[in-house]
Amino acid sequence: MPTVGVKRDLLFKALGKTYTDDEFQKFCFEFGLELDEVTTEKQMITKEQGLVEAAKDASEEIIYRIDIPANRYDLLCLEGLVMGLQVFMGKIKFPRFTKVGPVGKGAAPQKLIVTKATAQIRPFAVAAVLRDITFTKDSYDSFIDLQDKLHQNICRKRTLVAIGTHDLDKLQGPFTFDAKPPKDIRFVPLNQEKAMTGEELMEFYSTHAQLKTYLPIIRDSPVYPVIYDANGVVLSLPPIINGDHSKITLQTKNVFIECTATDLTKARIVLDTLVCMFSTHCAKQFTVEYCEVVSASGETKQYPDLAFRKETISVAETNAYIGLNESAEKMAYLLNRLLPTKQTAPDTLEVEVPPTRHDILHACDIYEDVAIGYGYNRIPKTLPAKMHIAKQYPLNKLTEQLREQIAQAGFTEGLTFTLCSRDDIATKMNAQIDQIPAVHIANPKTLEFQVVRTTLIPGLLKTLAANRKMPLPLKLFEVSDVVLADSKSEVGAKNERRVCAINCNKTAGFEVVHGLLDRVMQLLEVPWDRQTGYYLQACDDPAYFPGRCASVLYKGAAIGRIGVLHPTVLQAFELTTPCSVVEFNMEYFV
Repeated sequence: MPTVGVKRDLLFKALGKTYTDDEFQKFCFEFGLELDEVTTEKQMITKEQGLVEAAKDASEEIIYRIDIPANRYDLLCLEGLVMGLQVFMGKIKFPRFTKVGPVGKGAAPQKLIVTKATAQIRPFAVAAVLRDITFTKDSYDSFIDLQDKLHQNICRKRTLVAIGTHDLDKLQGPFTFDAKPPKDIRFVPLNQEKAMTGEELMEFYSTHAQLKTYLPIIRDSPVYPVIYDANGVVLSLPPIINGDHSKITLQTKNVFIECTATDLTKARIVLDTLVCMFSTHCAKQFTVEYCEVVSASGETKQYPDLAFRKETISVAETNAYIGLNESAEKMAYLLNRLLPTKQTAPDTLEVEVPPTRHDILHACDIYEDVAIGYGYNRIPKTLPAKMHIAKQYPLNKLTEQLREQIAQAGFTEGLTFTLCSRDDIATKMNAQIDQIPAVHIANPKTLEFQVVRTTLIPGLLKTLAANRKMPLPLKLFEVSDVVLADSKSEVGAKNERRVCAINCNKTAGFEVVHGLLDRVMQLLEVPWDRQTGYYLQACDDPAYFPGRCASVLYKGAAIGRIGVLHPTVLQAFELTTPCSVVEFNMEYFV
């Protein structure tokens, strides 16, 4: 959940009312927000960055840190927060955002031309112009902060969308969004004095505290995305940095906004949010000058969208979902505190979804706004319509029972990581990763967490290695889930609850894990029988010593393995003592 910090006095001035901290906290709760902290700029710098020296010059002005729902992009800045709260208080009606053409007789709209080369790296772009805008120090800071909040939230750290804002008066349209080899791109980056090529820029910012995070997005690509104006001036190298030539200042009057993206829908949402929030500072409030974007296929579209779409909801159904008994007139009044609404029939409300509320996807999202307008604390508490008797999930109940019994058999329980490296489940186990139904992490943070485990054995072997100085024997077990790729599953994978036990001693001690298997089957009342029970059958597995491995079969189906681990497996996990292991799927017995 993102947190936005706003200056208390600035917020109260914009709202036209002063609150105590407790009063504002209650007001936030009514609106569906949470006042997380009351602090100052100096305290924030000291706490978040640990920079005591930098905090000396910081302001002592009171700052409210407010938790914002992750889907409410429109509340991530002071402008959006004030707008939403004023509508909620009934002080203003919901603004009508409109897109307008360029000012002046015969003036043509700004154009952004997307070339075919961008398909290799970042194929989409949208653009707009904020005309006759007036920045103050606070509104300028808010403008920059909103871009940062969007980058971290919906833009997924600039991988989906990158925002560029430029002083239009320093540029000459039309603009071109192209992709070129890094050595062919040369410009002066923001707040720098020296021109750099794309390659030099990557090296220069490789140690930058903030920007180094975004370099991998395009660093290994043969071409980098770049935006030029008609004179060949570089506006930006998305998603890394803008050019210094077109940087915006407090004196900027006309702002050209471009969003380049790998996801066009997200780009449209980001552009709508940004221009709607800061059109309030334009000479003609809530108007945005559209731009024409010419796609690589030659199709021309106007952005931003700024579309108000209409949705209808049933009053009776809304009452039923929330647990209310309100009339259509009262419900329309409640909903108007958040969204423009009117009654069109005795049981029907027509709701206008503004371009700032891209979080509204279904009728249930509108029901939530009705509940906020009514007040969550005022919704009457009721008993469920049907009686339900709670009980423990059978698989979890059996898991707890087996954990206790295995521990009583002399084994110590371990709880290992669900994520592991590819080598842990493949190379170290004498297997090939492409032959294992593993679920791979798309963007692993470390080499230790690349896949979801498909077996419990590597985790217990790592635990043994970390405790190899302990006296022998070492007997460990774990009853947990593994995850296997499954094309037939709705999500492409499935969980499987397994029991795994390892005996580590001077001799392999196969009889120890065999005895544990027999004890577990005895507790489960499963007989030693080829037709109705369990039995062992010799098999070959590269993870086990040849001739010392067997499949555990239940009613003819293989449910696990038992045997002595191969010396190369032990060596891979830095163990020198023989180990025997049993692992089987326990879901067959639930």
